[in-house]
Amino acid sequence: MAQHQNEALNSDSRGDTILIVDFGSQVTQLIARRVREAGVYSEIAPFTMAQEAFERLRPRGIILSGSPASVPEDGSPRAPQMLFDSGLPILGICYGQQVMSHQLGGEVRPGHETGEGGEFGRAYLTVTKSCALFDGLWAEGERHQVWMSHGDKVTKFAPGFEIVATSDGAPFAVIADESRKYYGTQFHPEVVHTPDGAKLIANFVRHVCGCAGDWTMAQFRDAKIADIREQVGDGKVICGLSGGVDSAVAAVLIHEAIGDQLTCVFVDHGLMRMNEAEQVVTLFRDHYNIPLVHVDAEDMFLSGLAGLTDPEKKRKFIGGAFIDLFEAEAKKIGGADFLAQGTLYPDVIESVSFTGGPSVTIKSHHNVGGLPERMNMKLVEPLRELFKDEVRDLGRELGLPDVFVGRHPFPGPGLAIRIPGEVTKERCDILRKADAIYLEEIRNAGLYDAIWQAFAVLLPVRTVGVMGDSRTYDNVCALRAVTSTDGMTADVYPYDSHFLSSCATRIVNEVKGINRVVYDYTSKPPGTIEWE
Repeated sequence: MAQHQNEALNSDSRGDTILIVDFGSQVTQLIARRVREAGVYSEIAPFTMAQEAFERLRPRGIILSGSPASVPEDGSPRAPQMLFDSGLPILGICYGQQVMSHQLGGEVRPGHETGEGGEFGRAYLTVTKSCALFDGLWAEGERHQVWMSHGDKVTKFAPGFEIVATSDGAPFAVIADESRKYYGTQFHPEVVHTPDGAKLIANFVRHVCGCAGDWTMAQFRDAKIADIREQVGDGKVICGLSGGVDSAVAAVLIHEAIGDQLTCVFVDHGLMRMNEAEQVVTLFRDHYNIPLVHVDAEDMFLSGLAGLTDPEKKRKFIGGAFIDLFEAEAKKIGGADFLAQGTLYPDVIESVSFTGGPSVTIKSHHNVGGLPERMNMKLVEPLRELFKDEVRDLGRELGLPDVFVGRHPFPGPGLAIRIPGEVTKERCDILRKADAIYLEEIRNAGLYDAIWQAFAVLLPVRTVGVMGDSRTYDNVCALRAVTSTDGMTADVYPYDSHFLSSCATRIVNEVKGINRVVYDYTSKPPGTIEWE
Protein backbone atom coordinates (compact mmCIF):
# COMPACT_ATOMS: atom_id res chain seq x y z
CA MET A 1 0.00 0.00 0.00
CA ALA A 2 2.72 2.49 1.04
CA GLN A 3 4.68 1.72 -2.12
CA HIS A 4 1.67 2.50 -4.32
CA GLN A 5 1.04 5.72 -2.38
CA ASN A 6 4.63 6.79 -2.94
CA GLU A 7 4.42 6.03 -6.63
CA ALA A 8 1.21 8.01 -6.94
CA LEU A 9 2.73 10.86 -4.99
CA ASN A 10 5.75 10.97 -7.25
CA SER A 11 3.79 10.96 -10.47
CA ASP A 12 0.91 13.20 -9.36
CA SER A 13 2.56 15.78 -7.11
CA ARG A 14 6.24 15.80 -7.90
CA GLY A 15 6.41 14.96 -11.58
CA ASP A 16 9.90 14.57 -12.98
CA THR A 17 12.47 13.81 -10.29
CA ILE A 18 16.26 13.93 -10.08
CA LEU A 19 18.01 11.64 -7.59
CA ILE A 20 21.07 13.16 -5.91
CA VAL A 21 23.43 10.60 -4.38
CA ASP A 22 25.16 12.05 -1.33
CA PHE A 23 28.74 11.07 -0.55
CA GLY A 24 28.97 13.43 2.43
CA SER A 25 29.70 16.85 0.91
CA GLN A 26 28.80 19.91 2.99
CA VAL A 27 27.19 21.45 -0.12
CA THR A 28 25.17 18.51 -1.44
CA GLN A 29 21.92 20.30 -0.63
CA LEU A 30 22.99 23.17 -2.88
CA ILE A 31 22.77 20.71 -5.78
CA ALA A 32 19.14 20.01 -4.85
CA ARG A 33 18.58 23.72 -4.62
CA ARG A 34 19.92 24.36 -8.14
CA VAL A 35 17.79 21.53 -9.53
CA ARG A 36 14.67 22.98 -7.90
CA GLU A 37 15.53 26.44 -9.24
CA ALA A 38 15.40 24.82 -12.68
CA GLY A 39 11.81 23.78 -11.93
CA VAL A 40 12.57 20.11 -11.28
CA TYR A 41 11.95 18.23 -8.02
CA SER A 42 14.96 16.55 -6.46
CA GLU A 43 15.70 14.36 -3.47
CA ILE A 44 18.94 13.47 -1.75
CA ALA A 45 19.79 9.94 -0.67
CA PRO A 46 23.02 8.73 0.96
CA PHE A 47 25.03 6.39 -1.23
CA THR A 48 24.11 3.59 1.19
CA MET A 49 20.40 4.07 0.41
CA ALA A 50 20.61 5.16 -3.22
CA GLN A 51 19.14 1.96 -4.63
CA GLU A 52 16.05 2.16 -2.42
CA ALA A 53 15.59 5.83 -3.34
CA PHE A 54 16.02 5.05 -7.03
CA GLU A 55 13.29 2.40 -6.91
CA ARG A 56 10.96 4.68 -4.97
CA LEU A 57 11.46 7.88 -6.97
CA ARG A 58 11.83 6.49 -10.50
CA PRO A 59 14.03 9.49 -11.41
CA ARG A 60 14.74 10.93 -14.84
CA GLY A 61 18.42 11.45 -14.02
CA ILE A 62 21.10 11.05 -11.35
CA ILE A 63 23.65 13.47 -9.86
CA LEU A 64 26.61 12.19 -7.83
CA SER A 65 27.79 14.66 -5.16
CA GLY A 66 31.18 15.71 -3.87
CA SER A 67 32.72 14.23 -0.74
CA PRO A 68 35.44 14.77 1.89
CA ALA A 69 36.55 11.18 1.13
CA SER A 70 39.30 10.07 -1.25
CA VAL A 71 38.44 7.61 -4.03
CA PRO A 72 41.83 5.81 -3.87
CA GLU A 73 41.43 5.07 -0.16
CA ASP A 74 40.13 1.66 0.88
CA GLY A 75 36.54 1.85 2.15
CA SER A 76 35.72 5.17 0.49
CA PRO A 77 32.11 5.53 -0.75
CA ARG A 78 30.96 4.00 -4.02
CA ALA A 79 27.82 4.40 -6.11
CA PRO A 80 25.58 1.34 -6.52
CA GLN A 81 26.35 -0.33 -9.83
CA MET A 82 22.66 -0.45 -10.67
CA LEU A 83 22.70 3.33 -11.20
CA PHE A 84 25.14 2.88 -14.07
CA ASP A 85 23.09 -0.02 -15.37
CA SER A 86 19.88 2.04 -15.36
CA GLY A 87 20.52 3.75 -18.67
CA LEU A 88 19.74 7.16 -17.13
CA PRO A 89 21.82 10.31 -17.60
CA ILE A 90 24.39 10.84 -14.82
CA LEU A 91 26.26 13.98 -13.75
CA GLY A 92 29.22 13.46 -11.42
CA ILE A 93 30.47 16.49 -9.48
CA CYS A 94 34.04 16.53 -8.07
CA TYR A 95 34.16 13.28 -6.04
CA GLY A 96 31.17 12.20 -8.14
CA GLN A 97 33.24 12.58 -11.31
CA GLN A 98 36.11 10.70 -9.72
CA VAL A 99 34.07 7.81 -8.38
CA MET A 100 32.20 7.44 -11.68
CA SER A 101 35.50 7.38 -13.57
CA HIS A 102 36.97 4.84 -11.16
CA GLN A 103 33.95 2.51 -11.21
CA LEU A 104 33.69 2.60 -15.01
CA GLY A 105 37.33 1.72 -15.64
CA GLY A 106 39.27 4.98 -15.32
CA GLU A 107 41.97 5.99 -12.86
CA VAL A 108 41.98 8.42 -9.94
CA ARG A 109 45.14 9.39 -8.04
CA PRO A 110 45.90 11.69 -5.09
CA GLY A 111 47.20 15.08 -6.21
CA HIS A 112 50.47 14.68 -4.30
CA GLU A 113 51.25 11.52 -6.30
CA THR A 114 50.87 13.35 -9.60
CA GLY A 115 53.27 16.06 -8.46
CA GLU A 116 50.67 18.72 -9.23
CA GLY A 117 48.84 18.92 -5.89
CA GLY A 118 45.18 19.77 -5.55
CA GLU A 119 43.18 22.72 -6.82
CA PHE A 120 41.22 24.93 -4.47
CA GLY A 121 39.25 28.12 -5.02
CA ARG A 122 38.71 30.15 -8.18
CA ALA A 123 39.97 28.56 -11.39
CA TYR A 124 39.50 29.04 -15.12
CA LEU A 125 38.76 26.31 -17.59
CA THR A 126 38.90 26.26 -21.36
CA VAL A 127 36.18 24.52 -23.39
CA THR A 128 37.88 22.13 -25.80
CA LYS A 129 34.81 20.50 -27.35
CA SER A 130 31.07 21.10 -27.42
CA CYS A 131 28.69 18.77 -25.57
CA ALA A 132 25.05 18.69 -24.48
CA LEU A 133 25.96 19.98 -21.02
CA PHE A 134 27.26 23.20 -22.62
CA ASP A 135 24.44 23.72 -25.16
CA GLY A 136 23.50 27.38 -25.50
CA LEU A 137 25.91 28.31 -22.72
CA TRP A 138 29.58 27.57 -23.42
CA ALA A 139 31.24 27.35 -26.82
CA GLU A 140 34.45 25.68 -27.91
CA GLY A 141 37.52 27.82 -27.20
CA GLU A 142 35.85 29.95 -24.53
CA ARG A 143 37.35 30.43 -21.06
CA HIS A 144 35.11 30.42 -17.96
CA GLN A 145 35.46 30.88 -14.22
CA VAL A 146 34.64 27.92 -11.96
CA TRP A 147 35.21 26.90 -8.32
CA MET A 148 37.50 23.98 -7.58
CA SER A 149 37.97 22.12 -4.30
CA HIS A 150 39.78 18.82 -4.81
CA GLY A 151 42.96 17.05 -3.82
CA ASP A 152 42.53 13.91 -5.94
CA LYS A 153 42.11 14.03 -9.69
CA VAL A 154 41.17 11.82 -12.60
CA THR A 155 44.36 10.79 -14.40
CA LYS A 156 42.77 8.40 -16.88
CA PHE A 157 39.15 8.59 -17.94
CA ALA A 158 36.96 5.53 -18.46
CA PRO A 159 36.26 4.02 -21.88
CA GLY A 160 33.69 6.02 -23.82
CA PHE A 161 34.57 9.37 -22.23
CA GLU A 162 36.39 12.29 -23.79
CA ILE A 163 37.72 15.57 -22.45
CA VAL A 164 35.48 18.56 -23.19
CA ALA A 165 37.13 21.15 -20.91
CA THR A 166 40.47 21.56 -19.13
CA SER A 167 41.98 23.77 -16.44
CA ASP A 168 45.56 24.34 -15.34
CA GLY A 169 45.17 22.04 -12.34
CA ALA A 170 42.67 19.57 -13.80
CA PRO A 171 43.32 18.32 -17.34
CA PHE A 172 39.98 16.45 -17.07
CA ALA A 173 38.00 19.47 -15.79
CA VAL A 174 34.90 18.24 -17.66
CA ILE A 175 34.52 14.84 -19.28
CA ALA A 176 31.60 13.50 -21.28
CA ASP A 177 30.26 10.27 -22.72
CA GLU A 178 27.56 11.62 -25.02
CA SER A 179 26.26 8.19 -26.06
CA ARG A 180 25.43 7.23 -22.46
CA LYS A 181 24.70 10.84 -21.37
CA TYR A 182 27.34 10.66 -18.63
CA TYR A 183 29.07 13.89 -17.63
CA GLY A 184 31.68 14.67 -14.99
CA THR A 185 32.82 18.07 -13.69
CA GLN A 186 35.89 18.36 -11.48
CA PHE A 187 34.62 21.78 -10.35
CA HIS A 188 31.52 22.52 -8.25
CA PRO A 189 28.71 23.99 -10.38
CA GLU A 190 26.34 24.10 -7.38
CA VAL A 191 28.17 26.93 -5.55
CA VAL A 192 27.66 30.60 -6.37
CA HIS A 193 31.39 30.97 -7.01
CA THR A 194 30.86 29.16 -10.34
CA PRO A 195 28.89 31.92 -12.14
CA ASP A 196 27.33 29.66 -14.78
CA GLY A 197 26.98 26.65 -12.48
CA ALA A 198 23.22 26.87 -12.00
CA LYS A 199 22.76 27.09 -15.78
CA LEU A 200 24.92 24.01 -16.31
CA ILE A 201 22.83 22.03 -13.82
CA ALA A 202 19.67 23.34 -15.48
CA ASN A 203 21.04 22.16 -18.85
CA PHE A 204 21.60 18.71 -17.40
CA VAL A 205 18.16 18.29 -15.83
CA ARG A 206 16.15 20.03 -18.54
CA HIS A 207 17.96 19.26 -21.81
CA VAL A 208 19.95 16.09 -21.07
CA CYS A 209 17.41 14.39 -18.77
CA GLY A 210 14.37 15.84 -20.55
CA CYS A 211 12.60 17.10 -17.42
CA ALA A 212 9.73 19.50 -18.06
CA GLY A 213 10.80 22.07 -15.45
CA ASP A 214 7.27 22.69 -14.18
CA TRP A 215 7.71 21.79 -10.50
CA THR A 216 6.51 24.47 -8.06
CA MET A 217 6.30 25.10 -4.32
CA ALA A 218 2.59 24.30 -4.61
CA GLN A 219 3.57 20.79 -5.67
CA PHE A 220 6.00 20.53 -2.75
CA ARG A 221 3.17 21.57 -0.43
CA ASP A 222 0.87 18.86 -1.82
CA ALA A 223 3.62 16.26 -1.66
CA LYS A 224 4.51 17.08 1.95
CA ILE A 225 0.88 17.03 3.04
CA ALA A 226 0.63 13.52 1.61
CA ASP A 227 3.91 12.55 3.32
CA ILE A 228 2.69 13.87 6.68
CA ARG A 229 -0.60 11.98 6.42
CA GLU A 230 1.24 8.78 5.56
CA GLN A 231 3.73 9.16 8.42
CA VAL A 232 1.24 10.24 11.10
CA GLY A 233 -1.80 8.18 10.21
CA ASP A 234 -4.37 8.80 12.95
CA GLY A 235 -1.76 9.71 15.58
CA LYS A 236 -1.61 12.92 17.57
CA VAL A 237 1.09 15.52 16.96
CA ILE A 238 2.60 18.16 19.24
CA CYS A 239 4.26 21.07 17.39
CA GLY A 240 6.71 23.35 19.15
CA LEU A 241 6.32 27.01 18.16
CA SER A 242 9.47 29.08 18.66
CA GLY A 243 8.28 32.44 17.39
CA GLY A 244 10.15 32.08 14.09
CA VAL A 245 8.87 31.55 10.57
CA ASP A 246 10.11 27.94 10.40
CA SER A 247 7.97 26.53 13.18
CA ALA A 248 5.00 28.65 12.08
CA VAL A 249 5.15 27.32 8.51
CA ALA A 250 5.58 23.76 9.79
CA ALA A 251 2.55 24.16 12.07
CA VAL A 252 0.27 25.52 9.35
CA LEU A 253 1.41 22.86 6.86
CA ILE A 254 0.86 20.03 9.34
CA HIS A 255 -2.54 21.45 10.31
CA GLU A 256 -3.56 21.38 6.66
CA ALA A 257 -2.55 17.73 6.56
CA ILE A 258 -4.09 16.38 9.78
CA GLY A 259 -6.33 19.09 11.24
CA ASP A 260 -7.27 18.65 14.90
CA GLN A 261 -4.73 15.86 15.40
CA LEU A 262 -2.25 18.74 15.87
CA THR A 263 -1.73 20.72 19.08
CA CYS A 264 0.77 23.59 19.08
CA VAL A 265 2.82 24.33 22.17
CA PHE A 266 4.53 27.68 22.61
CA VAL A 267 7.15 27.52 25.33
CA ASP A 268 8.03 30.94 26.71
CA HIS A 269 11.46 30.11 28.06
CA GLY A 270 12.32 33.67 29.04
CA LEU A 271 14.82 33.83 26.19
CA MET A 272 12.60 35.57 23.62
CA ARG A 273 13.01 39.00 22.06
CA MET A 274 11.07 42.02 23.33
CA ASN A 275 7.27 41.39 23.30
CA GLU A 276 7.76 38.31 21.11
CA ALA A 277 5.75 35.91 23.24
CA GLU A 278 2.66 38.12 23.03
CA GLN A 279 3.05 38.49 19.26
CA VAL A 280 3.25 34.72 18.65
CA VAL A 281 0.28 33.87 20.86
CA THR A 282 -1.83 36.64 19.33
CA LEU A 283 -1.01 35.56 15.76
CA PHE A 284 -2.00 31.94 16.25
CA ARG A 285 -5.04 32.56 18.42
CA ASP A 286 -6.39 35.38 16.24
CA HIS A 287 -5.57 34.06 12.75
CA TYR A 288 -5.59 30.28 12.94
CA ASN A 289 -8.01 27.77 14.36
CA ILE A 290 -5.21 25.65 15.79
CA PRO A 291 -5.22 24.52 19.44
CA LEU A 292 -2.42 26.42 21.21
CA VAL A 293 -0.93 25.77 24.65
CA HIS A 294 1.13 28.63 26.12
CA VAL A 295 3.66 27.41 28.69
CA ASP A 296 5.41 29.93 30.95
CA ALA A 297 8.72 28.19 31.68
CA GLU A 298 11.10 31.09 32.31
CA ASP A 299 12.05 29.97 35.82
CA MET A 300 12.67 26.40 34.70
CA PHE A 301 15.00 27.37 31.85
CA LEU A 302 16.94 30.08 33.65
CA SER A 303 17.52 27.93 36.72
CA GLY A 304 18.71 25.08 34.50
CA LEU A 305 21.08 27.38 32.60
CA ALA A 306 22.60 28.76 35.80
CA GLY A 307 26.30 28.04 35.86
CA LEU A 308 26.45 26.73 32.28
CA THR A 309 28.95 28.48 30.02
CA ASP A 310 29.79 25.86 27.38
CA PRO A 311 27.69 26.46 24.21
CA GLU A 312 27.09 22.76 23.55
CA LYS A 313 25.93 22.17 27.13
CA LYS A 314 23.56 25.13 26.90
CA ARG A 315 22.10 23.87 23.63
CA LYS A 316 21.67 20.32 24.91
CA PHE A 317 20.05 21.49 28.16
CA ILE A 318 17.57 23.62 26.19
CA GLY A 319 16.80 20.74 23.82
CA GLY A 320 16.22 18.39 26.75
CA ALA A 321 14.06 20.90 28.62
CA PHE A 322 11.91 21.46 25.53
CA ILE A 323 11.33 17.74 25.20
CA ASP A 324 10.43 17.42 28.90
CA LEU A 325 7.79 20.10 28.47
CA PHE A 326 6.46 18.71 25.20
CA GLU A 327 6.14 15.25 26.72
CA ALA A 328 4.29 16.72 29.71
CA GLU A 329 1.89 18.59 27.41
CA ALA A 330 1.41 15.46 25.32
CA LYS A 331 0.22 13.58 28.41
CA LYS A 332 -2.28 16.34 29.15
CA ILE A 333 -3.98 15.87 25.76
CA GLY A 334 -4.12 12.11 26.20
CA GLY A 335 -0.78 11.27 24.65
CA ALA A 336 0.97 12.30 21.44
CA ASP A 337 2.85 10.02 19.10
CA PHE A 338 4.81 12.68 17.23
CA LEU A 339 6.73 15.89 17.87
CA ALA A 340 6.73 18.33 14.94
CA GLN A 341 9.53 20.85 14.46
CA GLY A 342 10.52 23.48 11.92
CA THR A 343 14.01 22.05 11.39
CA LEU A 344 15.69 23.33 8.21
CA TYR A 345 18.54 21.91 6.18
CA PRO A 346 21.24 24.36 7.38
CA ASP A 347 20.43 23.28 10.97
CA VAL A 348 20.73 19.64 10.01
CA ILE A 349 23.95 19.86 8.03
CA GLU A 350 25.67 21.75 10.86
CA SER A 351 24.48 19.26 13.49
CA VAL A 352 24.62 15.94 11.71
CA SER A 353 24.79 14.74 8.12
CA PHE A 354 21.49 15.38 6.34
CA THR A 355 21.47 11.84 5.05
CA GLY A 356 23.40 10.03 7.74
CA GLY A 357 26.59 10.24 5.71
CA PRO A 358 30.08 11.30 6.75
CA SER A 359 29.78 15.09 6.78
CA VAL A 360 31.30 16.95 9.73
CA THR A 361 29.39 18.29 12.75
CA ILE A 362 29.79 22.06 13.19
CA LYS A 363 27.51 22.58 16.22
CA SER A 364 24.47 20.94 17.77
CA HIS A 365 21.16 22.69 17.14
CA HIS A 366 18.69 22.39 19.99
CA ASN A 367 16.16 20.74 17.69
CA VAL A 368 18.62 18.41 15.93
CA GLY A 369 21.82 17.37 17.65
CA GLY A 370 20.50 18.57 21.00
CA LEU A 371 17.62 16.11 21.20
CA PRO A 372 18.05 13.48 23.91
CA GLU A 373 18.06 9.88 22.76
CA ARG A 374 15.40 8.98 25.30
CA MET A 375 12.71 11.11 23.59
CA ASN A 376 9.47 9.15 23.56
CA MET A 377 7.93 10.78 20.48
CA LYS A 378 8.85 10.35 16.84
CA LEU A 379 9.83 13.45 14.88
CA VAL A 380 7.85 15.08 12.08
CA GLU A 381 10.08 17.58 10.25
CA PRO A 382 8.42 18.53 6.95
CA LEU A 383 10.85 21.40 6.21
CA ARG A 384 14.00 19.36 6.74
CA GLU A 385 14.94 19.50 3.05
CA LEU A 386 14.44 23.25 2.62
CA PHE A 387 16.48 26.42 2.91
CA LYS A 388 15.12 29.52 4.62
CA ASP A 389 14.08 31.33 1.44
CA GLU A 390 12.23 28.21 0.27
CA VAL A 391 10.40 28.11 3.62
CA ARG A 392 9.35 31.70 3.09
CA ASP A 393 8.00 30.76 -0.35
CA LEU A 394 6.11 27.85 1.22
CA GLY A 395 4.75 30.18 3.91
CA ARG A 396 3.36 32.50 1.26
CA GLU A 397 1.90 29.49 -0.54
CA LEU A 398 0.16 28.58 2.74
CA GLY A 399 -1.18 32.12 3.15
CA LEU A 400 0.86 33.27 6.15
CA PRO A 401 0.95 37.09 6.44
CA ASP A 402 4.02 38.77 4.94
CA VAL A 403 4.84 40.51 8.21
CA PHE A 404 5.40 37.07 9.71
CA VAL A 405 6.92 35.27 6.71
CA GLY A 406 9.50 38.04 6.26
CA ARG A 407 10.79 37.99 9.85
CA HIS A 408 14.50 37.53 10.42
CA PRO A 409 15.52 34.06 11.62
CA PHE A 410 15.49 33.55 15.39
CA PRO A 411 17.16 30.49 16.93
CA GLY A 412 15.19 28.05 19.06
CA PRO A 413 17.54 28.50 22.04
CA GLY A 414 16.80 32.21 21.76
CA LEU A 415 18.94 34.72 23.61
CA ALA A 416 20.85 31.93 25.37
CA ILE A 417 23.20 31.62 22.40
CA ARG A 418 23.50 35.40 22.08
CA ILE A 419 24.86 35.63 25.62
CA PRO A 420 28.24 33.90 25.59
CA GLY A 421 28.97 32.66 29.10
CA GLU A 422 26.37 32.26 31.83
CA VAL A 423 22.75 33.21 31.07
CA THR A 424 20.84 35.13 33.73
CA LYS A 425 17.56 37.03 33.77
CA GLU A 426 19.43 40.31 34.26
CA ARG A 427 21.61 39.68 31.21
CA CYS A 428 18.58 38.62 29.15
CA ASP A 429 16.76 41.84 30.07
CA ILE A 430 19.79 43.96 29.13
CA LEU A 431 20.15 42.17 25.77
CA ARG A 432 16.42 42.37 25.03
CA LYS A 433 16.48 46.16 25.32
CA ALA A 434 19.61 46.55 23.19
CA ASP A 435 18.28 44.18 20.52
CA ALA A 436 14.93 46.00 20.36
CA ILE A 437 16.68 49.36 19.84
CA TYR A 438 18.91 47.87 17.14
CA LEU A 439 16.00 46.33 15.20
CA GLU A 440 13.97 49.54 15.56
CA GLU A 441 16.83 51.53 14.04
CA ILE A 442 17.08 49.01 11.18
CA ARG A 443 13.38 49.33 10.43
CA ASN A 444 13.47 53.12 10.69
CA ALA A 445 16.31 53.16 8.15
CA GLY A 446 14.31 50.94 5.75
CA LEU A 447 16.95 48.21 5.89
CA TYR A 448 15.04 45.33 7.50
CA ASP A 449 14.14 43.49 4.29
CA ALA A 450 17.63 43.99 2.83
CA ILE A 451 19.21 42.14 5.75
CA TRP A 452 18.99 38.37 6.19
CA GLN A 453 19.48 38.42 9.95
CA ALA A 454 20.37 41.10 12.49
CA PHE A 455 20.72 40.86 16.24
CA ALA A 456 22.65 42.05 19.29
CA VAL A 457 25.01 39.93 21.40
CA LEU A 458 25.86 40.59 25.04
CA LEU A 459 29.51 39.74 25.57
CA PRO A 460 31.01 38.34 28.80
CA VAL A 461 33.34 41.33 28.81
CA ARG A 462 33.23 44.53 30.86
CA THR A 463 35.12 47.67 29.95
CA VAL A 464 35.81 51.03 31.49
CA GLY A 465 33.81 53.98 30.22
CA VAL A 466 32.85 57.49 31.21
CA MET A 467 29.32 58.88 31.34
CA GLY A 468 29.03 62.47 32.49
CA ASP A 469 31.78 62.89 35.03
CA SER A 470 31.52 59.33 36.33
CA ARG A 471 33.52 56.21 35.60
CA THR A 472 31.54 53.18 34.37
CA TYR A 473 32.53 49.54 34.23
CA ASP A 474 29.84 47.79 32.17
CA ASN A 475 29.10 45.24 29.46
CA VAL A 476 30.09 45.24 25.80
CA CYS A 477 27.33 44.75 23.21
CA ALA A 478 28.17 43.40 19.75
CA LEU A 479 25.91 44.03 16.75
CA ARG A 480 25.61 41.47 13.94
CA ALA A 481 23.97 41.80 10.51
CA VAL A 482 24.43 39.56 7.50
CA THR A 483 23.10 39.03 4.01
CA SER A 484 22.47 35.51 2.74
CA THR A 485 20.24 33.44 0.51
CA ASP A 486 20.07 30.17 2.38
CA GLY A 487 22.04 30.52 5.62
CA MET A 488 24.81 28.20 4.44
CA THR A 489 27.07 31.17 3.67
CA ALA A 490 26.70 34.80 4.70
CA ASP A 491 28.33 38.18 4.10
CA VAL A 492 28.50 41.10 6.51
CA TYR A 493 25.92 43.82 5.86
CA PRO A 494 27.83 47.00 4.88
CA TYR A 495 26.29 49.63 7.14
CA ASP A 496 27.56 53.16 6.82
CA SER A 497 29.40 54.56 9.83
CA HIS A 498 26.62 57.05 10.64
CA PHE A 499 24.07 54.26 11.11
CA LEU A 500 26.35 52.27 13.40
CA SER A 501 27.23 55.38 15.38
CA SER A 502 23.53 56.19 15.87
CA CYS A 503 22.78 52.65 17.07
CA ALA A 504 25.69 52.68 19.48
CA THR A 505 24.66 56.06 20.89
CA ARG A 506 21.08 54.96 21.52
CA ILE A 507 22.08 51.64 23.10
CA VAL A 508 24.64 53.18 25.45
CA ASN A 509 22.27 56.02 26.41
CA GLU A 510 19.13 53.94 26.86
CA VAL A 511 20.29 50.54 28.14
CA LYS A 512 21.60 50.50 31.69
CA GLY A 513 24.46 48.00 31.88
CA ILE A 514 26.09 48.61 28.46
CA ASN A 515 28.81 51.20 27.92
CA ARG A 516 30.43 50.01 24.68
CA VAL A 517 29.13 48.77 21.29
CA VAL A 518 31.12 46.94 18.58
CA TYR A 519 30.19 45.58 15.13
CA ASP A 520 30.97 42.03 13.98
CA TYR A 521 32.58 42.05 10.53
CA THR A 522 33.01 38.26 10.22
CA SER A 523 31.51 36.42 7.23
CA LYS A 524 30.30 32.80 7.22
CA PRO A 525 32.62 30.97 6.82
CA PRO A 526 34.86 31.29 8.78
CA GLY A 527 32.35 32.34 11.45
CA THR A 528 28.82 31.07 11.96
CA ILE A 529 25.94 33.56 11.85
CA GLU A 530 25.11 33.12 15.53
CA TRP A 531 27.90 33.49 18.07
CA GLU A 532 27.26 30.12 19.73
